[in-house]
Amino acid sequence: MPVNNYGVSSMVAKLQRVALHAPGSTLRNADVHQWHYGQSFDPQELDKDYQAFVSHIEKAGVEVLWMPENTESADAIFTYDASLMTPQGAILMNPGKARRISESESHRVFYQSMDIPVIGQVTGKAKCEAGDTLWLDDKTLLIGRGYRTNEAGITQLRNLLGDQGVAVLAFDLPCYQGEEACLHLMSLISLLSDDLALVHKTLLPVALAQLLSARGFELLEAPAEEFDTSGGLNLNVLTLEPRHVVAINGCDKTLSLMHNAGCEIDTFSGESLCIPCEGGPTCMTRPILRGINN
Repeated sequence: MPVNNYGVSSMVAKLQRVALHAPGSTLRNADVHQWHYGQSFDPQELDKDYQAFVSHIEKAGVEVLWMPENTESADAIFTYDASLMTPQGAILMNPGKARRISESESHRVFYQSMDIPVIGQVTGKAKCEAGDTLWLDDKTLLIGRGYRTNEAGITQLRNLLGDQGVAVLAFDLPCYQGEEACLHLMSLISLLSDDLALVHKTLLPVALAQLLSARGFELLEAPAEEFDTSGGLNLNVLTLEPRHVVAINGCDKTLSLMHNAGCEIDTFSGESLCIPCEGGPTCMTRPILRGINN
């Protein structure tokens, strides 16, 4: 059988293809109050910081697919959220942040241009963002129930994935800093390999912590002070392959935890873009192919 050029059912299998959305005028000219961006947002520096991020991906040999600019959403640079890639194709999300609604259609147009099938869509009052999802293994998807993903969204996603034999396990997320702030499931956990996870354990749902332990994961507990100062982005790391990650710099204790666990770490500055806009390395990617999909 031919090898497909799409398919994801892991957070850690070698990243082969990824969709990115470069910073554009919509982001540079964004109203920081409307978009809930922090004070360090710097349109003059974000191109440099973003290119440093992209260089780590390209250096790892990942094929980069560039999405056309979405002129309606400053958050479109965070390509992870508006669709979910599965082994059989993409599912379009229905973002819980109202200003991001246009991104799903942008993803549809992109997939059509790449001949990647769209196999379903979360619609209506159901809300779901892919930042609330996490592949535990190729038959288990974890999902966070919170301000960005509601019960109806979880139900629709569970129905869409049922035909692929994927179990969707839901966990309640904490309120943390409230409805306007961005707290996804992936704000609390990043898988670094099939047996290693970086977590903010004090906010992690108990049932999820128990599941990870039962599955044999070693939990690296990131320091709470770095979680607070980075807006949770010390935990948001992109795994290029097992124990090879991309992270923002400045969170030295978190970086040391990963280094001591045997991780190779590439870093870039998150000051101008990631921290003020509440989106880290993983958020800025839409993995299209991980591992080899036959």
